Amino acid sequence: MKKDNHQISNQITEGVIWKQLLFFFFPILFGTFFQQLYNTTDAVIVGKFVGKEALAAVGGPAATLINLLIGFFTGLSSGATVIISQYYGAGKQEEVKKTVHTAMALSIAGGAVMMILGFLFSGAALQAMNTPDDILSLSIVYMRVYFLGVIPSLIYNMGSGILRAVGDSRRPLYFLILSCIANIVLDILFVTILKMGVLGVAVATALSQVISAGMVIAALLKTEDSYKLFLKEIRFSPYFLHNIIRIGLPAGIQSTMYSISNLIVQSSINSFGTDTIAAWTAYGKVDGIFWMIMGAYGVAITTFAGQNFGAGKYERIRKSVRICLAMSAFTSILLSVIVLAGGRIFFGMFTNDPDVVSIGLGMMKVISPSYITYVCIEILGGTTRGCGDAIPPMLMTAVGVCVLRVAWILAAVPLRPEVSTVAFSYPLTWTVTSLLFIIYYLRGRWLKRCRNMG
Repeated sequence: MKKDNHQISNQITEGVIWKQLLFFFFPILFGTFFQQLYNTTDAVIVGKFVGKEALAAVGGPAATLINLLIGFFTGLSSGATVIISQYYGAGKQEEVKKTVHTAMALSIAGGAVMMILGFLFSGAALQAMNTPDDILSLSIVYMRVYFLGVIPSLIYNMGSGILRAVGDSRRPLYFLILSCIANIVLDILFVTILKMGVLGVAVATALSQVISAGMVIAALLKTEDSYKLFLKEIRFSPYFLHNIIRIGLPAGIQSTMYSISNLIVQSSINSFGTDTIAAWTAYGKVDGIFWMIMGAYGVAITTFAGQNFGAGKYERIRKSVRICLAMSAFTSILLSVIVLAGGRIFFGMFTNDPDVVSIGLGMMKVISPSYITYVCIEILGGTTRGCGDAIPPMLMTAVGVCVLRVAWILAAVPLRPEVSTVAFSYPLTWTVTSLLFIIYYLRGRWLKRCRNMG
């Protein structure tokens, strides 16, 4: 395995760029597809077999709050992925080893804190979001059970990030497929056979996360490469923890601000009632097709940039950006066409309620045509973070997406209290933020700053 991984790394720093991007992209894409299927299965089963209240409880305010905390840690763990990819690209084996063990210690400690916070404060947070009474108790049950199993989830995310950092995007895919299958089987067992409702979905998710964490730990224990995991050596190394936080904290804050702005959007959606919440939940699952593909491009370019930065191949980074932008732009246009053409079919997977479908189609017509306006945020942001420049992307996203989106919700929605007004906050903020990223990238100071830090 050691030889194979180094061959993959050499291809990232020396092979044909578009081929290597796609070689790395597709396993990540399939992995995020199964992650989306993992989440969508919960929504489909409770929506069809329990009701629209359960659908809203699983995918509405509860999911937004979960994403707030999970998103922060995922952003923080991206710091480990960047640092490991840079060290691995530079051939610094001891630094890779220490970063891996610090990263796993961070996932365990972070998971413990998150579990306590999520369990204790889920009810109060849901009430603060104006969650309707008919789904409040169900949402609380889902959140509390989910957070009881959050440590394995964070271990899997961190372990997968380590594997991707060294160029192995296939095994995280295999692990996710198996855990997804387990989740589907357990969903069917707990919801349709044992009639456990929302509780059954939450328990199935938690058990599936334990399975995925076990597989990724086994992979790290068995390898003979520099990223091999030794359980007795899992501890914080201050220098490497500082490096992880230096890159990861801005990404974590960025993700949190995204989630906070989405919380405000969700609160605005909640004021329109359960039908609208259910429609927003269902559209979020359809919309997830776009996010999973863009996220795969983002992870691919971040790792690609990180390893090439570690190898000192800066022009290769710029070429990879141009290629990745072209591929992601084409994909976003294709997705807009597919989603708009199949909208009614997609919504029919989640609910047969005509009011919910009608509201969801209205949301789709506002957001889906503008997917291409998000592309530069993901690709240029992933590139600069992969090279170690994390704070400016965070600031641009904070202002262009989060602050502007909140301002729009607070100022425009009261003047025109319609769901379409809420939905328009997405294309508006994506366009503004993409322009900021384009200007910043073309000025080139991000690469000079990274080279000076290196």
